[in-house]
Amino acid sequence: MPLRTMLFAPGNHARRVEKAFEVGADAVILDLEDAVAVSEKSATRPLVVEALARPRRCAGYVRVNAMDTPFCFGDLAAVVRPGVDGIMLPKIESARHLFAADWILTQLERQHGLPERGIDLLPIVETAKGFANLAEIVTAGTRVRRFAFGAGDFALDTNMNWTAHEGELAHARASLVAACRAADLEPPIDSVWVRLDDADGLKRSAECVAGTGFQGKMCIHPAQIRVVNAVFTPGAAEIATARRIVEAFAQAEARGEAAFQLDGKFVDYPIVFRAQRVLATVQAIRDREQAA
Repeated sequence: MPLRTMLFAPGNHARRVEKAFEVGADAVILDLEDAVAVSEKSATRPLVVEALARPRRCAGYVRVNAMDTPFCFGDLAAVVRPGVDGIMLPKIESARHLFAADWILTQLERQHGLPERGIDLLPIVETAKGFANLAEIVTAGTRVRRFAFGAGDFALDTNMNWTAHEGELAHARASLVAACRAADLEPPIDSVWVRLDDADGLKRSAECVAGTGFQGKMCIHPAQIRVVNAVFTPGAAEIATARRIVEAFAQAEARGEAAFQLDGKFVDYPIVFRAQRVLATVQAIRDREQAA
């Protein structure tokens, strides 16, 4: 099921946490990392557990601190409880990080009587070392189903100027999409858009990554959800075209044809598979909305 929008909320800000679950995001990420001061990290853990134990209409993730910090293990030990759908693991740089996190999660699931391997693990690739080890990381074979890209830390780590047009991120984004596909994983989740007063820029960024293989985008403000959800949701015209392609192909195949023209355009298996993917995405989105 695609994750079009994943909205961050600081774990120690009760009102923002409450609001985050009400704005239509596919998932909410309660943050223990960048949004929480070092002096507040330990005290924020039980607040996150309490928030995720309440009824809600979307998935609930926790972004813990990175594996090489003194906080990561304590974060995991504290927040792996009923109600936690997934753990977001920042600054992943090696397969060893994934193996260790996966093992810790398994032990905690057993300890608390949770379904084994039921908690999703969503790593963020956001350093040069992470991209250098990307092939090893995506084929680690753990519970990971998808990865995310962190542009801010990647730009910081590589001394890159993160501009509004984001052209400097194209290679990193394409590398992550290709690596995930080669490892038979879901399409990745894109980085946040930090220019909160530029809704047009957010739309352009989302359209760019939607067209280059990402399944969704992380968000940092409730106002971004509607824009990003719309970009990653097939529109009425796209749905209608996909249905016509699938129906026409079924008729063509019954005649023994594997390629034909529709509205002056060539259609063969790759075009049909893409149309089927569009319809599957629409159905998955509808199923999520009905279950909420």
